[in-house]
Amino acid sequence: MDALKGFKTIAGLALFMVALQLFNVATGYSLMSFGLIPRTVHGLLGIITSPFLHASFAHLSANLVAFLILGTLVIVEGLNRFIAVSAIIILLGGSLVWLFGFTGVHIGASGWVFGLWAYLLSRAWFHRSWGNLITAGVVALLYGGLIFGFLPRQGVSFEGHLFGALAGFIAAKVLFSAPRNRLNAAG
Repeated sequence: MDALKGFKTIAGLALFMVALQLFNVATGYSLMSFGLIPRTVHGLLGIITSPFLHASFAHLSANLVAFLILGTLVIVEGLNRFIAVSAIIILLGGSLVWLFGFTGVHIGASGWVFGLWAYLLSRAWFHRSWGNLITAGVVALLYGGLIFGFLPRQGVSFEGHLFGALAGFIAAKVLFSAPRNRLNAAG
């Protein structure tokens, strides 16, 4: 998939998040009940829904720029690859937050962003090519500060960041250890 077409797909997901935020604000944040609530049956749904929900427009904005850039860097490998990477990050990272996260509502795309970041860095290790190494270098330069997101802070789900990044690493390991014919980059 070329970068422009990939960016349009990622931008579509970003616009969906903006539309959800507009609806959420207009309805007095009625969607917050769909956040991830650890170790509750109701909170299981949040594993899938929480990456699309945000506490404010500032929270959403903080995630969108990185999501647009990192998501585009992944989707140029192909739509199937982006879907596989995102599914691993959202499902595995979210499940780990559900199992081990602090009690409270976890929302936001930052776990997904941390997962994409870790995937792009790890991909360079598991599938060594000049393109992957250059991409990892640029990602490390632009987003190296994300490492501070692993530190606990009031009102921030550092567990989402940590487990999202772990899931991104696992996605790179699994997808680049798989036979090329099972899930190729042609997506």
